Order: sequence, then C-alpha cells, then structure tokens
Amino acid sequence: MYTAPKGGETVDRIIYHCDCNSFYCSVELLSHPELRSVPTAVCGDPKSRHGIILAKNEPAKKLGVRTAETIWQARQKCPGLVLLPAHHALYRDYSKKVNAIYSRFTDLIEPFGIDESWLDVTGSLHLFGGNPRALANRIRNTVREELGLTISVGVSFNKVFAKLGSDYKKPDATTVISRENFRRIVWPLPVTDLLFVGRAAAQVLRRYGVTTIGELAAFDKKALIELLGKQGDQLWGYANGLEHSPVAPAGTYTPPKSVGNGETFSRNLTKRDEVDRGIAMLADQVAVRLRKHGMKASTLQVTIRDPKFKDICRQRPLPAPTNTARELHRAAMDILARCWSFGSPIRAITLTAHNLIPESEASEQLDLFQSGASHKRDKIEKLERTMDAIRSKYGQEAVKVAALAPKMEAHENPEDLPF
Repeated sequence: MYTAPKGGETVDRIIYHCDCNSFYCSVELLSHPELRSVPTAVCGDPKSRHGIILAKNEPAKKLGVRTAETIWQARQKCPGLVLLPAHHALYRDYSKKVNAIYSRFTDLIEPFGIDESWLDVTGSLHLFGGNPRALANRIRNTVREELGLTISVGVSFNKVFAKLGSDYKKPDATTVISRENFRRIVWPLPVTDLLFVGRAAAQVLRRYGVTTIGELAAFDKKALIELLGKQGDQLWGYANGLEHSPVAPAGTYTPPKSVGNGETFSRNLTKRDEVDRGIAMLADQVAVRLRKHGMKASTLQVTIRDPKFKDICRQRPLPAPTNTARELHRAAMDILARCWSFGSPIRAITLTAHNLIPESEASEQLDLFQSGASHKRDKIEKLERTMDAIRSKYGQEAVKVAALAPKMEAHENPEDLPF
C-alpha cells in the first residue's frame, strides 16, 4: 500500500481512523473489572425519560443489546443486564489521554467525536519502521497497555475508507483498505455504512435499487446529483475512493457539517402550544450554535419520535440561508404541520441544520421585491446576536425567546411576572 517516494514521485497518504471500542462502557469497566464477562451497559437516566443504552460491552452485544435502544427493549433481550450510570467528565478525561498517545506518532490528529480520531501518519511513518499495519498495531497495543482500553484502527488512503476500516472488524483490530482491495472490502457493504449517508438519502437511494456502496459507486453520477443535489456528487466520490480532505492538525478548528439539538420531554406533548414551545427552545439552541460557528443553514430537518419510539423525519430547503431562531422555528413548525397531526403525542423532537455555509458566503442575490425581507432578516439576526452577548455576560437564563416565557393569565399584572 505504501512505499517510500523515489525521485519526487507522488504516493498515497496513510490515514488512520482510530475508534475506541465501546468507549463509555470500557471506561466504566476499568473501575468494575468483575463485570467484564457479564452483560453490562451504560445508560441515560430513566427518571428523566433518557433511559436509552449509550454503550454496551461485548457480552451484551452478543445477546443483541444495541446502542440507542431503550432500557426496556434491552432487558427484554437480556434480563440480567447490568446497568451503570454515565460519567461524562470521566469520558472526556480519557479521550484526552487517548489523543495524547496518538500525538506521539503524528501531530495531524483530527477528533471525530469523543471516542474517534483520524490520524495522518504519512510524514512520520518512516520514523516507526515504515509499515502502516505494524504502526497501527503498535498504537493499539500502547493504548491497551497504558490505559486498559482497546481501539480498532482503519488504515487507508483517505478518511472515509479509513473510517470504514475501523468499523469493519471489532474489537481491538486493524483493517487495511488499499487501492488494490477496496472494491472487494468496501463495495459489498450497506450503503448506510458510508459516512454521511443518512436516513433520508438512504430512502431515496433504495427507491432506485441502491443498497450497497458498490451500487452507489456504479450509479450514474449526473443522475445522482439530480436526485440528491450537491450531496449526490459528494457521496459518489466517497464510494469511488475519491475523497481527499486533509486531516486537520491537532487543535485546528473544523467547521461542522451539520448542527442539531434534540430533546426527550419529561411528558408527551399533545397540545399545539406545547409543541410550539418545544420547537422554539430547540430552534434557539440550534441558532446559537450556528452563530457560534459562523455558519448559516440552507436546509432544516425535523425528527419526531412518538411514545412507541417510531421516528418520522422530514426536511426542506429554507427560503434563504439563516442562523436565526425565529426563521428556524417558523420553518420547523411548517414542516411539522405538513407531516404531523397535532394532538398525537410526541415523546421527543430533534432539529438539525444541514447544508451549512459560512456567513461570509451566505449573501443573497436579491431582486428589488426581496430587499424588504432581507432588511427584516438582518434586524432579526442583530437582535439575536445581542441576546447571545447578554447570555454570555449574565448567563443563559438572562434572556429568553418570547415563546418560552411564562404565560400570563388574564388576571395577572405584568409587573408581577418573573422576568
């Protein structure tokens, strides 16, 4: 896969994707070694209706316990399942320790969540013997010996295939995906294994007979762009091994691909005004994060979960790129009105902003009749940025979106309200 360059010739990059196996659960078991052979899982708080499986160990996995299913579902499969509470500060601490080990081998480290990182070892491989698989094994052994955790490593010539490699064989394994073998290893995999193939894209692809990565690679590129837009071009390139994005140096800011917030409510929402308040809260959270990243969203996705854990996911393009809570709220309610019958109970809602573009690139080409809308949008954005500044100085509760303010009964005096 890799040979030292001769006479200035170009060679493939050597990219690793290092994924900590069952990270939350593995960290917890460091304090509970007696549970290593017992089906065990880390879960959210059942009292706040966040009772889902966050991570599970191998014995639980073999019995069919899955991440993100409810505790009730998991215990139907495994009545003796041991449940441990989550300790997120501890996981962040171990994440730093793992990445500190990676930094001994390269300074090109790009975290992808708390338990995954890409490493580019192209420039440092010669310092460690020149064999990509051997170095990956050395990193795995170092993490295991020093921290008691296992990782799986995917080795490839780009980031997308490296991630597929780390998922290919677990736990504690190294998988090399090269230009010579990627068609044999990658193409038979489900298309949903490919990075950024979400539920909506998978549904569209399935209608056209595309269920594997190989079928996606063979699909007509122009037709795919017509079906999925810019994402179609991107996914076709991923499937054919044409992804070339660099691994960002440690500490480098990488803009997000999407920004989303979700909430599992303490009780089911049934009334329209309850749903409206829930949407307003999530729209505000997403908008704040978008502005923090200096991004605007071109598409909004709404995911609704009912009490039976059935999800409905819908998305639509926004009239103009935005990072204001007011516009996200309006768009989300419009999406909801088209796909949901108000009165039916809602357990959880998630808003996700997609197709993000930098604020500097989001200027619109408006005609004379749109100038008023643009001016109004600018005023709303300035108002919400002022809210950001107030919250930053005085705390998150210093100012709220109007839809979230306490409701005033007819007999109440405005001066008596707690804001």
